[in-house]
Amino acid sequence: MKLLLVDDHGLFREGLSLLIQQQMTLQDKRLPLCHVLEAGSMREAVDTAHRHPDLGLVFLDLGLPDGQGLDTLAQWRQWLPQVPVVILSADDRHDTVMAAIEAGASGFISKTARSADMCDAVQTVLSGGVYLPAVTRAAHDAGMVGLGAGDDRTESDLGLSARQLDVLRLLVDGRPNKDICRVLNLTESTVKTHLAAIFRKLGVNNRTQAVVAVARRGVRLPMSPGDDLIGGA
Repeated sequence: MKLLLVDDHGLFREGLSLLIQQQMTLQDKRLPLCHVLEAGSMREAVDTAHRHPDLGLVFLDLGLPDGQGLDTLAQWRQWLPQVPVVILSADDRHDTVMAAIEAGASGFISKTARSADMCDAVQTVLSGGVYLPAVTRAAHDAGMVGLGAGDDRTESDLGLSARQLDVLRLLVDGRPNKDICRVLNLTESTVKTHLAAIFRKLGVNNRTQAVVAVARRGVRLPMSPGDDLIGGA
């Protein structure tokens, strides 16, 4: 797999590249074998993407000198809609994270994150999940699995079955299908069926949109027994 790091700080790119390569050598093989590419600007990143149409993942800094914040992400999503984008930013406030996800990012990594957080994010995104470190950690610390501001809306307002709510809790937590199968003791086909029903009832088409829909509605999802075994992102 080819991974592209887009950041205008050379030392940060080099450090992150080394970190990824070090993690690939660990015995637990937390990250897949990949070739790390680097770019220091949007123009350089576009040229690199054209030379490597088989990119598997992009790490994108929103503060590029020739970029325009979230508009930069929107451009990437138009150029390479099939390639997941993980945002790199020192601004990990709730509003910034949710704005990035709403704009099409599959994950968000704070530049102050630990190496383990970065590895978790890569694993989650490559497995089809959505990685939201700041939001999910705050939700777990509050004893809730939810992204809203905490109004009077409850899980019953979503119109989902009990099992669909279980799946949604794990989806909001950024868990890929294989983790949902393991935690809920369900087959992959059953999980996909539940996800399709959740997307339909929320009026969305994918995981990212589902996370945003829950956040917009301000629905709080109380943790169910056994959720403490999941482990926060």
